[in-house]
Amino acid sequence: MTDAADAAPVPGFRPTGSAPERYEDYVAPLMAPFVTALVDAAALCPGDTVLDLACGTGFTARLAAARVGPAGRVHGTDVSPGMLRVAVAHRPHLYPDIEFAEAPADRLPHEDGTFDAVLCQQGAQFFPDLTAACAEAARVTAPGGRFAATTWSHLDRSPYFLAQRETLAEHAGEPAAADFTRAFAVTGDVLGEALRRAGFREVESRPITLDVTLPPLADYVPGHFSALPWSELAAPDALREAGDRFAARFADRAAPDGSVTLPFTATVTTAVR
Repeated sequence: MTDAADAAPVPGFRPTGSAPERYEDYVAPLMAPFVTALVDAAALCPGDTVLDLACGTGFTARLAAARVGPAGRVHGTDVSPGMLRVAVAHRPHLYPDIEFAEAPADRLPHEDGTFDAVLCQQGAQFFPDLTAACAEAARVTAPGGRFAATTWSHLDRSPYFLAQRETLAEHAGEPAAADFTRAFAVTGDVLGEALRRAGFREVESRPITLDVTLPPLADYVPGHFSALPWSELAAPDALREAGDRFAARFADRAAPDGSVTLPFTATVTTAVR
């Protein structure tokens, strides 16, 4: 069942209904190498207090909690109550509980200078007002604290995503494909400029290309599409067709067990408050 709050036409990345659970199942494996790169870039230390901004189902917050340890604290915020429900269900209990709160990026429920580090994994491109979100991130970051974010690089640098866009254009029309493309709209230059205007310094961006091994695509692709709020490929036949077409398109990259390893490129942007 879709919650009324999830169904409201609020800007941002807001999977509805059971999509947040599928997001955890199908998107977390794809994101995992980039989450590690993001947390590494933030240079977290034991005892740090960390915010996972636009935390989704919490996989960045979980890794951050492991890095800062029992003496640290990790908070996560997101606009989607559905995503937060999944984040709460999956949070570990080896450390003090990660604290999750529903909040937009430009109105955070935290005091000034609360965090030693603010992380944002693939969220900045969905903020309705990037400048305001960066200003709010600056407000809650302690002097000398770190900011680190990843955003997807140009669509052409990730063949799997390019195939997703082509499939959407064919099955759901160009408007749906264009909506999908906004996930790639915030470059390192765009985010870096917003961070500088917000008062961050030592702003740096660099592309990172990592190989990601996905399960057999005939099964994985339908599940992944169904976890995305803009896919519009709800019909089971269309999803199955998409899976078969992806499997054929990348057959030359398939391992004997059917898994497929593909390159994905993101931009890692870091800054200091």
